[in-house]
Amino acid sequence: MSTEPSYLRFFPYEEPYDHQREAMGRIYDALGDGTDVLFEGACGTGKTLASLAPALKYARESNKTVVITTNVHQQMRQFVEEASAIAQTEDLRAVVFRGKSSMCHIEVGYEECQALRDTTRELVDLEGERAELEQRQRELLDASQAGESEATEARSAVMDELDAVEDELDEFEDRATCEHYYRNLTADTDDFYAWLYDDVRTPDDIYQFAEQQGMCGYELLKEGMEGVDLVVANYHHLLDPLIREQFFRWLGRDPEDVIAVFDEAHNVEDAARDHARRTLSERTVDQALDELSEVEDPRVEAARNVFETYLTALREGYREAMGPGTVRENEVDEHWSDLSIANDDRRDDVTLSFLQAYTGPGFREELDFALELGQTLDQRYEEAYKDGETTVRKECQTLQVAQFLTAWFDEGDAEGMYPVVSVRRREEDGEQDALGGGSAGEIYGRAELYTCIPERVTRSLFDDLHAAVLMSATLRPFDVTEDVLGLDDPETMAYGAQFPEERRRTYAVEAPALFASERDDPATQDAITQALEDAIRFTPGNTLAFFPSYAEAERYYHRVETNATTYLDEPGTPAHDLREEFTDSEHAVLFSSLWGTLTEGVSYDGDDARTVAVVGVPYPHLDDRMDAVQQSYQAAFGGEGEDADDEAGWRYAVEIPTIRKTRQALGRVVRSPTDFGARILVDKRYTQAAEIEMHDYAVRGTFPPEERAEMIDMDPQKLKFGLLNFYNDLEAYDGDPPRP
Repeated sequence: MSTEPSYLRFFPYEEPYDHQREAMGRIYDALGDGTDVLFEGACGTGKTLASLAPALKYARESNKTVVITTNVHQQMRQFVEEASAIAQTEDLRAVVFRGKSSMCHIEVGYEECQALRDTTRELVDLEGERAELEQRQRELLDASQAGESEATEARSAVMDELDAVEDELDEFEDRATCEHYYRNLTADTDDFYAWLYDDVRTPDDIYQFAEQQGMCGYELLKEGMEGVDLVVANYHHLLDPLIREQFFRWLGRDPEDVIAVFDEAHNVEDAARDHARRTLSERTVDQALDELSEVEDPRVEAARNVFETYLTALREGYREAMGPGTVRENEVDEHWSDLSIANDDRRDDVTLSFLQAYTGPGFREELDFALELGQTLDQRYEEAYKDGETTVRKECQTLQVAQFLTAWFDEGDAEGMYPVVSVRRREEDGEQDALGGGSAGEIYGRAELYTCIPERVTRSLFDDLHAAVLMSATLRPFDVTEDVLGLDDPETMAYGAQFPEERRRTYAVEAPALFASERDDPATQDAITQALEDAIRFTPGNTLAFFPSYAEAERYYHRVETNATTYLDEPGTPAHDLREEFTDSEHAVLFSSLWGTLTEGVSYDGDDARTVAVVGVPYPHLDDRMDAVQQSYQAAFGGEGEDADDEAGWRYAVEIPTIRKTRQALGRVVRSPTDFGARILVDKRYTQAAEIEMHDYAVRGTFPPEERAEMIDMDPQKLKFGLLNFYNDLEAYDGDPPRP
């Protein structure tokens, strides 16, 4: 008699799919070896449970904690549902962790919160000490009255201590504390933790429960994380080095005792870059100089000399970089615009300008003095806030500037680092006040150190963890993922679409290539419009239409003529509400950008959407920053000599991420064995013929083999017949089908 694997106890449903069962076994074995896993599975095939079940089982056997993390809000909700389902059948302690800013009951910043917390704890500790001393003096008073001579002298000493504590407590009347955190420390929290562990609670649940009790839910959650089996968190809790250190401390775990599961792991590359970036605006340097003018310290002159010289170099750098071919002064608006200052054979222009202008004993020596002074001032502000001398916890601008400049000069010319300046215009509505000076409409700048190769951030993380499972519908090519994230010999597994092939179709329509230079061509627009109108008309339900940009989505939203209800996704609008309106419709079309929030991590199950059309190849905007990424990837992964790959930078930085984005969009439909739908690629670069006719531009070969095998090249005029036959065979039309 065969026995089921032990990790299936954490699978809360009747029976896993065959591919889930296989994946669970391979993941469990890999975790036992401390090996990372790259796990690609088509959308809707149960990757989350296939990863969680073996991870939770292995963690329980080996006294480790599982952290599952994503940067997609809808996936957070799914994780909560899956964890709650597991908790119904298996003893599981799980918490969902979110950042302080969204859970604070009094809406203060991080530094203020930290100072309030420390002061409140001091207050509670003193009150506890007073209670102990009062108890002790009562005991000694009883002993003294009973005739114990030594008790009188001892009580006198205790009373002196009690008076000193009372004096300290009197000082707290003028010091800022947090009433919510005070109740955390002084009230009975047993009911909260009994409630917390009774199910999987969301941060909103915790906030509301704590608010009713007058407590701080965020701090209660932090205190309750130690010893849990599973934590659901956001990417930044693992990818940001400073937050990660604190996060593991709250878990009560060293990194080697943590198993991390990354969902939508194709996003880790960009997320790691975002967490590694460092910026410094003119505003911050100006504020630091103002701060220094109020400080008496022998290190002030050194700090001022370095800061002023760098500020001058920064301003010269962006003024010289503006002009034809970049951004003209009259084109600068309220959004940051990048300007290139990097050089191939020497340091960047801002650094060169700084070195030419600097005079003094040595800028690194003076920068060290500035860093020391900043640390001193920061500590001084901390103590002033705790002591009630200030009502807010002041941030030390000197420390911020010194830390940035140290990184700028130490790392600015390192491989994979890209120094850049950006400019924007102060807004007319008084932004100059918030920015600490300057007139409305003035241009000001920002320096940035941009990390091109995410391995600089992620390699140390994956080296430190016990193991990580990175799962996504679009991780291949695995060797590229390994290279850019710094993974060493991971276990790799890929499962394509597992549902019946006859219930899906993928069409590559031989429509004109939507090159940026061709987008205004009337013939191109007419062909794409006709293809979309046919797709919408012959779809028995809702259609998703994704484009390379919001501008193109809006163009065809206005061009397409249809009796379906039309929805336009625009930047800055609530995507969740728009999705709900769309899916509540019976015959509708949603126009959106491939780079928006509705193309991945969002489910359109069953009748929510039947057809998805991807129009064009959604290459990102190829600016200087992306060019720097390409060059860094080429240098890191292109090789040398006869084995050199001249296209490595393009493939790693642009082509592969773009096709991943397209594959994510295609995965919005057909998400269960009973589901069905059509996926349409509207651009001849996706066709097989393009491999021969337009070799340099063809992209079909970048898709995995089994996905290429399902693509049916289709003449635009015949698309409607293909859809009609497909949906008719499935008896999907309600009544008579539309007539071509």
